[in-house]
Amino acid sequence: MEPAQPADRVPDDRTPPGGQPPADLPAGAGPEHAATDPTIPPADEPALVASGPAAAETGERPAPPPRVGSARSERSPKDMAISLLVLLIPIALLLAFYRGFLGGDEPTTVDPAPAIEQAQSANAFPVSQPQGLGSDWRTVSARYQTVDGGANLRIGYLTPEGRGVQLLQSNVPAERLLPAELTDEGQPQGPTELAGRTWQRYTARGNQQALVLLEPARTVIIVGDARDNELRQLAGALR
Repeated sequence: MEPAQPADRVPDDRTPPGGQPPADLPAGAGPEHAATDPTIPPADEPALVASGPAAAETGERPAPPPRVGSARSERSPKDMAISLLVLLIPIALLLAFYRGFLGGDEPTTVDPAPAIEQAQSANAFPVSQPQGLGSDWRTVSARYQTVDGGANLRIGYLTPEGRGVQLLQSNVPAERLLPAELTDEGQPQGPTELAGRTWQRYTARGNQQALVLLEPARTVIIVGDARDNELRQLAGALR
């Protein structure tokens, strides 16, 4: 016969009879509860390593983050130069084709005949044309138009040296025409003889200079930034 136990003594074996869960576990705890509790990892998966303060307490270090962009930083200047060269070669080939085969640097030329014929048909003033100029003189513009006080025939040329010259024939009075075409900077510099005609040399706007032929029925102006010898060549070729 065992001695009687005090009423407040708790038995050491706290396993309830009949296979029921221990009394100090929450209701529903057990194998099924462990399977549904997000805080308890499944048996076939490793537990997550704690980070931050928790990791410091456990002494474990988190895995270092993966290196990003290491491949990009490893490109050498030589690789970059090769990539740039690969891009520039097609551009250079296209530019060479444009200039060599399509005439990309050549100025657009026009036929002055329609404008000259229009001026001759109007019969507003005698019309002269250059004769004997070489093929390196290129006509880049030609226009005949009526204006206040008369009419103008303008023909623009590109000289052999690549400079611009304009030939203007007009019946507008010279006292109005010269200031309008040469501006107030236009000042006479003395006469010169060309092909049996007396021309007046003038200064013009900027670095331009001009040759002016004054006749009773018309005024002829040759003006541009070309050299004096080219201006004289064009003036002497008028017929």
